[in-house]
Amino acid sequence: MLLCSITNELEKLMAKTDLLSYFFCQATDSRINNATAVLRGLLYVLVVQQPSLVSHIQKKHGHAGKPLFKDANAWVALSEIFTSMLEDLSLNSTYLIIDALDECIIDLPKLLEFIIQKSSASSYVKWIVSSRNWPDIEEQLARAGHKVRLSLELNAGSVSTAVSAFIQHKVLQLAERKRYDNKTRDAVLDHLSSNANDTFLWVALVCQNLEAVPKRNVIKKLNAFPPGLDLLYERMMQQISNSDNADLCKQILALAAIVYRPTTLEELVTLVKQLEDVADDLASIREIISLCGSFLTLRGDTIYFVHQSAKDFLYTKAFYDIFPSGVEEAHSIILFRSLQAMSRALHQDMYSLGGLGYPVEQVKRPDPDPLAALRYSCIYWVDHLYNSAPRSAENSQVSLQDGAAVDKFVRTNYLY
Repeated sequence: MLLCSITNELEKLMAKTDLLSYFFCQATDSRINNATAVLRGLLYVLVVQQPSLVSHIQKKHGHAGKPLFKDANAWVALSEIFTSMLEDLSLNSTYLIIDALDECIIDLPKLLEFIIQKSSASSYVKWIVSSRNWPDIEEQLARAGHKVRLSLELNAGSVSTAVSAFIQHKVLQLAERKRYDNKTRDAVLDHLSSNANDTFLWVALVCQNLEAVPKRNVIKKLNAFPPGLDLLYERMMQQISNSDNADLCKQILALAAIVYRPTTLEELVTLVKQLEDVADDLASIREIISLCGSFLTLRGDTIYFVHQSAKDFLYTKAFYDIFPSGVEEAHSIILFRSLQAMSRALHQDMYSLGGLGYPVEQVKRPDPDPLAALRYSCIYWVDHLYNSAPRSAENSQVSLQDGAAVDKFVRTNYLY
């Protein structure tokens, strides 16, 4: 939230010729949790804003082609391109923003070293980065020259003021939307102010829950929202466990916790058997996601954790609730459902292109897209195979034995 506000303010204040490139890391999404993705994202925005910089990419791309950005050497190539851009004399004043370094879980040391080296390379380029207070990250960034360190813990007064303003804003929104009387509005304001502990996310989650509480019940429900994120998550988990949809919600939470990127609603239906009856009713699936205790949120039709702390809670405090048979068994279930779905639906020439060698850049996804529900499974089934168990037991539905599901899929459906 802080880096979003800084980005918005910089866009208002900087000169029209200045460049602003930003990247928000997210540990739960394999597409944006690695150092290579950070550089790739920053480069893309810079080139869009100053097209002349594309020459630095063309020099490398003309020699290596598409693998330049995808193979094992992608980091080396991208870091060289980025370096040449930063040294370009035509480069305008530039702000580079990276949020949540702690959520860059692949090749973070490489990224930190790159930032340290390049942060003092040009007075025209300013880096703004954020992270949790992790000792290894702080230790590395301490080596950077010409830096200013801002610790929220050492600026508690400013944070408290900002959270208070956020509470006022959210309560006014609730009061208008739910038509609270003054007594109810003041009770909500007092409870949030007394229990927020200067945590924006806690305020946002409580307000989200209050949206579903009838006006007449709000005051007596307030005590059901304890202070502290963990206590609030525990209450949300207890609420799920006591609901009629407990098993389904826990399956969805388990799946969300172990998938390699956020899934869409259509992909979720493929991976969760209990959703088959509502496969064609996305409104019902959205409603089911809303029953998952505010752990999850929807952006468009894609499912995300509301915050990294929500996923962390499930892996630590609620592990046995959502993984009663262990994480490996959860991977096995996703694998089995993926193999079933792909075996049923995949066939040669899914997009009816009519022949081999059709230019990829000219392919247009048909509507409806026959791969929409299968896309996650097609890419990640083998990752779930690697992490599933048991891997060779004869009684396993995803056994590696001859004639079992994996063997049949590879022999009959894998290649066309």
